[in-house]
Amino acid sequence: MKNLFFVFAFACLTSLGFAQEKGIDITITIDNVVNDEGKVLISLHTADTFMKGPGIANLESIIKGGKVELTFKNVEPGTYAIMAMHDANNNKQMDFQSNGMPIESYGMSGNDMSFGPPSFDSAKFEVNGEDLEMNIRF
Repeated sequence: MKNLFFVFAFACLTSLGFAQEKGIDITITIDNVVNDEGKVLISLHTADTFMKGPGIANLESIIKGGKVELTFKNVEPGTYAIMAMHDANNNKQMDFQSNGMPIESYGMSGNDMSFGPPSFDSAKFEVNGEDLEMNIRF
């Protein structure tokens, strides 16, 4: 009976090990949101999706004390960029002034805040074998 228990326990633990999902977690912190209105929207992009609409993974979070933390789970190795925006009015899109300047705050991996549209090359990073943590500034 004792051996049967150990065999059963070993089988359960082994199956749990195989049930774990593979991939890398990418945790993003943004701690300079100007207010707690609306949400922060964040998307994970490849070169093919960057600046062309939704990313390959998209998250949103409420804001508490000007800060959010979001995690993309089980990301496969590769080259990616992250774009984030403060959707203060909850309309799920970036709002612009009549001259084309953004009204809502935004940021990206690499934290390149030069004038003009962002580029994938300035925002890209590599996902290899370890979980990542990064801070994005608005």
